[in-house]
Amino acid sequence: QLQLVESGGGSVQPGGSLRLSCAVSGSTLDGYVIGWFREAPRKEREGVSCIQDSNGATFYKDFAKGRFTISRASAKNVVYLQMDNLAPSAPAVSYCAADPTVSHLPHSCFVGIAAGRGSWGRGTQVPVSS
Repeated sequence: QLQLVESGGGSVQPGGSLRLSCAVSGSTLDGYVIGWFREAPRKEREGVSCIQDSNGATFYKDFAKGRFTISRASAKNVVYLQMDNLAPSAPAVSYCAADPTVSHLPHSCFVGIAAGRGSWGRGTQVPVSS
């Protein structure tokens, strides 16, 4: 059973940056797809970015392209999400999740994992105040 713990959230001003970390225990990252997701009040949870550990392939939703970078330190079992030029938004909770499904990416990550498949962390708050 995987355990995931997010950290790095916190208040930031528009245009600022944050780096989120997802520490994974219970298994190595090898063979997994790890994704970052966010959930704002009264909105559906949505995918942000995913990474396939075995080959380092990365995937981003359109709003994240050019501003967010997902990476992993496999030796440390940690996945990062660097977020730059953050836009004003209501407080949202960012989650990381991991799942062994590596086919049909990125759909299987942005849709399949977002629907609740795999193992999830408890989330970290990321409010971007104006």
